[in-house]
Parts: sequence; C-alpha cells; structure tokens
Amino acid sequence: MYNRLATVAAVVGLHARPAAQFVGAVNRTGLPVTIARPGHSAVDARSLLAVMTADFGHGCQVVLSVTAPDVDPMVIQQELENLAGLLATDLSNDAE
Repeated sequence: MYNRLATVAAVVGLHARPAAQFVGAVNRTGLPVTIARPGHSAVDARSLLAVMTADFGHGCQVVLSVTAPDVDPMVIQQELENLAGLLATDLSNDAE
C-alpha cells in the first residue's frame, strides 16, 4: 500500500465542484485510490458521493492510499503526488 498525506485547500472543502474535480482526477489515474482523515475509515476516492458525504472540510488533512500490486510503484507515487498537489489548490476557484 502506498500513502500520501495531503491537505484540502478548497475554501468549501471537498464539496460540489471541488469534489467533482478531485474525483475526476482520481478516475483519470485508473488507480483504486482511497481517501481518509487520519484515524478514520477510508472511502473510495473514485466515488463523488462517497467523497462528498465524508465531509472533508477546508484545511482537513487526508491520507490518499493506493493498493495496486500490478502497477509500477513509481507510477503510483507520481499519481499520489499529483493528487496531493491538486488538493493543495483552491479547487473552488478553478475553472474547469
């Protein structure tokens, strides 16, 4: 399992538009990514409903995780880095 700690920078947290942008990016990776607050149960980051209902607010630290034994570890690490970078931006102000 590969993990990456990230912080949600979107002013509204991962709700509506920011959640949709994040979930879209996760789905483009093709990886089974999960997201969780440290110490809480993970949710499937490929599911908009799961991400929105988990209530990841502004400034919330999250753990992004991937378990994919058949995928090159360098690819997984790069994709997690990209997703963490995306979360570090204010997605609520980005145009799609």
